[in-house]
Amino acid sequence: MELVFATNNLHKLTEIRDLVKGNIRISGLEEAGFFGDIPEDFPTLEQNASQKSWFIYNKLNLNCFADDTGLEVDALRGEPGVYSARFSRMGEITYPEMEITEGNITKLLNLMSNTSNRKARFRTVISLIIDGSEYQFEGIATGAISIEKSGVNGFGYDPVFIPDGEKISFAEMDFSAKNLISHRARAVNKLVTFLNSLQ
Repeated sequence: MELVFATNNLHKLTEIRDLVKGNIRISGLEEAGFFGDIPEDFPTLEQNASQKSWFIYNKLNLNCFADDTGLEVDALRGEPGVYSARFSRMGEITYPEMEITEGNITKLLNLMSNTSNRKARFRTVISLIIDGSEYQFEGIATGAISIEKSGVNGFGYDPVFIPDGEKISFAEMDFSAKNLISHRARAVNKLVTFLNSLQ
């Protein structure tokens, strides 16, 4: 089975390919011949994932899937959530002078500097389109936001997210360790189980 992963994020593509085994082949957008931008302008992860997968399915007429992921922090009432990727550019406090990932983390840590409630969760929603039908799968990883960054692996907020049951951040784990417990891994495992049931 061949599927297009509707993302321009090479880190996500690498993680997904590491998780998917057997006779399921995952192509990136460039491999599939798509080089444009994908819209994601809805207020929920579910809607954004759906919008992206339908956009690529209709453009390429190929079975595909897309994900949307957000970091939801208790002390920030669920923010940055669906706006996680562009958090540093939004609201009254912005960090436009910084590289966006660095700005996102800096803004998050600054907003949390005076709170003892560090609870947070990563949530991924995958939208799969096969032959014109949509299926969604959710994965959640609970944990806490650290006081400072640690680790160089992963991407996004990984350097400040310590998953429950661990003493190190996602960015201090190697891919194989992270892929046992990450939000994306849990959503992908549900996706793969579903795909295997079709074969």
